[in-house]
Amino acid sequence: MTSPRRFGHIDTWVFDLDNTLYPHHVNLWQQVDARIGEFISAFLKVPAAEARVIQKDYYRRYGTSMRGMMTEHGVRADDYLAYVHRIDHSPLEPNPAMGAAIAKLPGRKLILTNGSTDHAGAVLARLGITEHFEAVFDIIAAELEPKPAPQTYDKFLRVHGVDPSKSAMFEDLSRNLVVPHQLGMTTVLVVPDGAREVVREDWELEGRDAAHVDHVTDDLTGFLQGLSRG
Repeated sequence: MTSPRRFGHIDTWVFDLDNTLYPHHVNLWQQVDARIGEFISAFLKVPAAEARVIQKDYYRRYGTSMRGMMTEHGVRADDYLAYVHRIDHSPLEPNPAMGAAIAKLPGRKLILTNGSTDHAGAVLARLGITEHFEAVFDIIAAELEPKPAPQTYDKFLRVHGVDPSKSAMFEDLSRNLVVPHQLGMTTVLVVPDGAREVVREDWELEGRDAAHVDHVTDDLTGFLQGLSRG
């Protein structure tokens, strides 16, 4: 078995947004999840229970429910994103300790998210860490192709001039780390701490023992603090 990749050579730090930069138990994504269901139910004129099945099927098959709705039903991305991200961000609290740990990491820091820049901006502002990130690469920048599509990572790397062999990727979904690892990135899976209930599909919590996952943490702030001390 090969040893997990380390961090001494890293000059670019890439972070997913939802359930990565804030704890899973905040369940902020649960609000988005509910609004996705509402959107699908209204658009397809089906009951909530049927919309839920469609939503989760598309999420798993297409990377996002939005991609599935666009492909299968011709939904406009702008309409979808405007509706599903209209949520209450107040459950998020400032995290100065994480901000300080991110600031100490050597090199660039970027966000790579399947969400929108508006949503990312609201999350980063609530956490008080906006200033630490150079840019957000969102679903629009990805030309509406979500992670884990290989072309999304390729475009991200190209647009921002990132060398994957000198980069680290932090994600809450193991499947979204497959391509980054293949490209040479050091990968970190951020998992729930187990202390509080989280609302996730079973498959979303799988993969922590996969070969493409170099490191696993249930405490991102503590993990980053350890890197800066190292």
